[in-house]
Amino acid sequence: MKHHDCDALPAGWDSPLATLTGFFRKTFVIAELEIRKLRHDPTELFFRAVQPALWLLVFGQVFGRMRGTGIPQYRDFIAPGILAQSVLFIAIFYGIAIIWERDLGIVHKFLVSPAPRSALVLGKALSAGIRALSQVVIIYVLAAVIGVHINWHPAALLGVAAVVVLGAACFATFSLVIACIVKTRERFMGIGQVMTMPLFFASNAIYPIDMMPRWLQVIAGGNPLTYEVDALRSLMLVQGASHYGIGLDIGVLIAATAILTAVGVRLYPRVVT
Repeated sequence: MKHHDCDALPAGWDSPLATLTGFFRKTFVIAELEIRKLRHDPTELFFRAVQPALWLLVFGQVFGRMRGTGIPQYRDFIAPGILAQSVLFIAIFYGIAIIWERDLGIVHKFLVSPAPRSALVLGKALSAGIRALSQVVIIYVLAAVIGVHINWHPAALLGVAAVVVLGAACFATFSLVIACIVKTRERFMGIGQVMTMPLFFASNAIYPIDMMPRWLQVIAGGNPLTYEVDALRSLMLVQGASHYGIGLDIGVLIAATAILTAVGVRLYPRVVT
């Protein structure tokens, strides 16, 4: 009886499934390392809650009383925008951790590890998304207190969580790209502060697209935050509706994250030079 060894694999060859499984395992290891930092310093969650509380409880309440805004139930309208803003503020400064890690020699250790650069970048992006989930809890509690009509359906809650993680990953990779280019904490903080407000105000977070001048509508159309807010607004609210369509919102966020991840993979080693 002949034994066929055609199914035998060359030494050192891994199946595509094993390669993909190993890639995700390494990505989650990097993310878990980042999450440990939050567990050791949970006070960060408290300080992260201050800014959205001010926007919702002060700005949202006062602006909602103004006549002529053209936005009924302004508290409902602004709540998803403030959630997206909170996610943005967490993610956009995430790149400073890369500079700290370079100064401590941690980046060198990552680069000589078996983990591919793409797993390093995606792991950090994923950890930013997991950190941002704390903002979902904070915003939902505050929104419920002030009477926002929240959609509590489990599918809607899962959708919000997915959009938050994806949005945080998008802006975290953008932050990582900036950190790899500027390489110093001082320059990074300056650029981060300059970028956050234009991204926020050139979106539909606190006013609808239709109220913007035409030139700002064009800018908002190229802003990933606009699509994140649009997706959150359709999922988070009882009567939420998407301006662009939830499929396009998710597609833009995935495309932006993929492009920024590819750029980050190319630039990540440069942070140490």
